[in-house]
Amino acid sequence: MTRKKRYSAEFKREALRRANENGVTDTLVAEELGFSTRQLRRWRDEAKKDGENAFPGHGNARDKEMMLLKRKLAKVEQERDFLKEAAAYFARESK
Repeated sequence: MTRKKRYSAEFKREALRRANENGVTDTLVAEELGFSTRQLRRWRDEAKKDGENAFPGHGNARDKEMMLLKRKLAKVEQERDFLKEAAAYFARESK
C-alpha cells in the first residue's frame, strides 16, 4: 500500500506560479516536480475557488481552538449542573 504524498501549501503555490509563467506547460511543471498534471489542475481549481485561503492543511489552528472551547464548555456545564443540584439539595434541607 502506498502512502499519499503530502505537499506543503508553499510547494503548491510555487508550482502554480511556475505553471503560470509564459512558455511553461502544466506537463513540464508536473514532470519537473514529480506529480501528475491532474494534481496540478486540482490545485489550480482549489486556488481559484478559495483564493488566499486555499491549501489550509490538516488540523488548522481554528479547529484546535474549537475543540478546546467545546471541552471547556462541557466542563463548565457539568460544574453548573452540579451546583444547581447542590443548591436544590441544600434548599430542601434548610426547610
